[in-house]
Amino acid sequence: MPSVMPSTLATPAPPRPAEPVATRRRTPVLALPEARWATVSLVLFLIALPLDLLGTPAWTWGPLFAATYLTGGWEPGRAGLRALKDRSLDVDLLMVVAALGAAAIGQVLDGALLIVIFATSGALEAVATARTADSVRGLLDLAPSTATRLLADGTEQSVVTEELVVGDTIVIRPGERIGADGRVREGASEADQATITGEPLPVAKEPGDEVFAGTLNGTGALRVEVERDASDSVIARIVKMVEEASETKAPTQLFIEKVEQRYSIGMVIATLAVFLVPLAFGAELTGSLLRAMTFMIVASPCAVVLATMPPLLATIANAGRHGVLVKSAVVMERLGQVDTVALDKTGTLTEGTPRVTDILPLNGSGLDGAGPNGSGLNGAGLDEDGLLALAAAAEHPSEHPLGRAVVDAARARGLALPTAVDFSSSPGIGVTATVDGDTIEVGAPSRLLNSHQHDRNNQDASPSHAATLAGELEEGGRTAVLVQVNGVPAGVLGIADRLRPDAAATVAALTRLTGTIPMLLTGDNPRAAARLAAEVGITDVRAGLLPQDKVAAVQEREMAGRRVLVVGDGVNDAPALAAAHTGIAMGRAGSDLALETADVVIVRDELTTVPTVVALSRRARALVVQNLVIASVFITGLVVWDLVGNLPLPLGVLGHEGSTVIVGLNGLRLLRETAWRRTGAEAVT
Repeated sequence: MPSVMPSTLATPAPPRPAEPVATRRRTPVLALPEARWATVSLVLFLIALPLDLLGTPAWTWGPLFAATYLTGGWEPGRAGLRALKDRSLDVDLLMVVAALGAAAIGQVLDGALLIVIFATSGALEAVATARTADSVRGLLDLAPSTATRLLADGTEQSVVTEELVVGDTIVIRPGERIGADGRVREGASEADQATITGEPLPVAKEPGDEVFAGTLNGTGALRVEVERDASDSVIARIVKMVEEASETKAPTQLFIEKVEQRYSIGMVIATLAVFLVPLAFGAELTGSLLRAMTFMIVASPCAVVLATMPPLLATIANAGRHGVLVKSAVVMERLGQVDTVALDKTGTLTEGTPRVTDILPLNGSGLDGAGPNGSGLNGAGLDEDGLLALAAAAEHPSEHPLGRAVVDAARARGLALPTAVDFSSSPGIGVTATVDGDTIEVGAPSRLLNSHQHDRNNQDASPSHAATLAGELEEGGRTAVLVQVNGVPAGVLGIADRLRPDAAATVAALTRLTGTIPMLLTGDNPRAAARLAAEVGITDVRAGLLPQDKVAAVQEREMAGRRVLVVGDGVNDAPALAAAHTGIAMGRAGSDLALETADVVIVRDELTTVPTVVALSRRARALVVQNLVIASVFITGLVVWDLVGNLPLPLGVLGHEGSTVIVGLNGLRLLRETAWRRTGAEAVT
């Protein structure tokens, strides 16, 4: 922390009570137009019903029933007419026509009952959909509505967080939630980021560290420079992606809607036949019309149409609440179809925070003059600090986990890093930069050693010596990183990463779900990859791969008829994520590359959520099948009853609308918190 702090940071306000993690905003039922019209229609019907049953004059209950028809039926009727104008037959319009047909033959009460139940069913569907949307938008409640902005003259101003712009400085006092994504400029504290990254313990925050909107500040005071608009924060992107996913339609749903149009036309023709054929044989007009109207109601495919999307949308929303972004209903359906899994190593099976364990300089580095800070050379080459400083300077612009490990190691030693220019990165190979006029290359020994013609007369700096050191490190299970200066090997770094505690359980869970042991695709050396694979139970290990090699491995499996799920960290795995049947990225708080490339993003970086979301997708697909069976049984039973027997119109209405509500609510069971917990427990045990 700086020795001199502004007054607002030197004397922070007393800690405030921690705000709730998320206030689940619920859309008021009557805020939905479907619910309002259904309520009015129901009230009018309940007033008119006793008047009709008691035999009062028609003028007392007739206008009330007419108002019931109007309030409950005008909105679906209007929507149906618009669809008809577009040459699409909407089942809502058929329901309204059936109700009007019942009223035309004197069954005013029965027609009104149909309208009320139909309107109530639509209102329940609207409420269920709103609850799904609320559960997603509730994430936005994590971010505070106001923030304290620091003005140029040093004064503070309370502003709505939406008014913050990139470059603003905000003050976060102890116990407050952070109002925007940004970077700490002054102060030191810790932040509870569990709602964003899933990290169970508070994370230390110092100048230069990134913070996220909605996370909870600890006991220190911070000044943060805003780096993203409120609409582009991690939380906002989560909500946007899940809402966009909710607007898509799965292949099953598209197929059902395509069939629905033909079915509806066939149903209208069948209804006319049910009405006209008995008339041709001398049946009574009223009875034939009533039977035809009942047939139209019970044969309508409302429940079938509603069978698919509620389970999938509920699953998308539930997964979003737990930090798993599924980009579309198509993806959610495809997740349950995967039968082969390919896992990356670094950042996926491992924690992705490797550390430098060995620093091995070579003589004859190719440098002319002094090294970094004038003290890097030991007479013939670089010492440990000089080698590490050069490597860290070259890796500083890189986002790769191995590059961050090198930079962190240099910072831990207190080394000042020279400025690097002309930075370039080659996925799977390494990075190149110019440092103090020298070309520095840091990357995989097997790639870099073949890219230059070295001075074979200097044995200490020869490729064979560097390769020997790299081989010794890799034999010990560490990743070797070669540092070259002006095309000459200068030293080798050893880097080790820790296996995630839940890696073995995740591999076992994915094996049970797919019936096939996952394969490991990594750019790391074969020995390190084999050692890690043995720890987690993987037998198919493919190491030393470039990004295109990973794509080839995925395509090989898919050409054999497999549906491959690739899980990677979104850096070198982007091509494989895009080529796979389904790609899941370990997002690390929503990195741009991961968000753009993968079909699914694990924002909280919890590996066990991978088998959980796959298992939840399979439950959703099972509920879709279950819903289709329920809908088919109801429709078939009611149609047979109407054609063979004498199905009363009110009972037909109740059966039809009841099946629609049952199907909708059955799918929304996956929206509950218990569905995620139970599925997760079953997947990993």
